[in-house]
Amino acid sequence: MLIRKTVEADLVQIGLIYENAKRFMRETGNLEQWNSPRPNKDTAREDMQKGIGYVLEDNGEILAVFMFSTKPDPTYDIIYGGAWLDDGPYGVIHRIAVKTQGVGLFGVCIDYCLKHCKSLRIDTHKDNAPMQRALLKRGFKYCGIIYLLNGDERLAYQKI
Repeated sequence: MLIRKTVEADLVQIGLIYENAKRFMRETGNLEQWNSPRPNKDTAREDMQKGIGYVLEDNGEILAVFMFSTKPDPTYDIIYGGAWLDDGPYGVIHRIAVKTQGVGLFGVCIDYCLKHCKSLRIDTHKDNAPMQRALLKRGFKYCGIIYLLNGDERLAYQKI
């Protein structure tokens, strides 16, 4: 398996992975997160153009997609009901989706990001129980609540 930056040829497969992830969310009781057309292949194209789009591939098949950046995320400036584990530099991962649930793909992506930063932050919807379990399993700590730029509430996690 290989993690690399997204290229144009990946976008159709990425779009299918995002649609599958949305379907999985609905099936597991998360009816609100990713409820609009985005994320989709256009979102992945924007991440690619910014140099922050990544895929996990195996033999030419895209198995996971995510956005990773080491630039501060403005939605993480203020946290409610808790605190970040530290105030130092951090990486952030967003829009992670895997082709197949429960086979360790999420962990491979997290491990890649942690090789490029000492501290990693992520957030998820309160109804995304599978993601919350996956984060805790991978050693993330719940830190509090953040609000997206559109005002939506998210549970915030960090791993150092």
